Amino acid sequence: MEHVRVLVVDDHAHAREAICSILAEDTTFEVIGTASNGKEALELTEQWMPDLILMDVQMPDMDGLEATRLIKMRFPYVIIVMVTVSDDVTYLFEALKQGAQGYLLKNLSPSTWLEYLHAIVSDDAPLSRELAYRILQEFPAPRSEDVPDNPLTARELEILQWVSAGYTNREIADQLGISEQTVKNHLKNILQKLQLENRVQLTRYALESGIAGRKLRK
Repeated sequence: MEHVRVLVVDDHAHAREAICSILAEDTTFEVIGTASNGKEALELTEQWMPDLILMDVQMPDMDGLEATRLIKMRFPYVIIVMVTVSDDVTYLFEALKQGAQGYLLKNLSPSTWLEYLHAIVSDDAPLSRELAYRILQEFPAPRSEDVPDNPLTARELEILQWVSAGYTNREIADQLGISEQTVKNHLKNILQKLQLENRVQLTRYALESGIAGRKLRK
């Protein structure tokens, strides 16, 4: 995604200004609007059709979790990243369950923000180990008779294991001795075969199917 249109959602004006100033440092991102609560975010998403929404978690009228749920139901293509002052994994896990692709802490440096957002829009932002574990706890390993036939090749299964373990495309490429573009192409095929949209869904699939529990080969 060469040019990313962004909607910034936060109930504090200073926070909105700070986020906009960070995004202004990178020409990839264009802020097309701001909102002070989830209800406004839903309305502006319908009006402006952004590519990316930076969504605060706790807001009046409609919080970020509910807004994320409603927006993803109506506009599943929109990338939503939760923005929060807390690294409480419960909030973050709930956001991922509602369809968010990732999260950012407000106290991170601007360079970290921009690096992470670039990874998010290119679908190369790994889940933290803690969140992956939380997903594993939520979705226990299925019985063998409940696991559907797997359409993936041996190499695709291998890459899926690395993704579910929290590795980026570049890290996977280095571990397997292949190019980063090859990893990206494999991931496109994996997503298409499994009819999934992003790394969050891939990790959940790997955990549910038991793929994530297998030993990584280096």
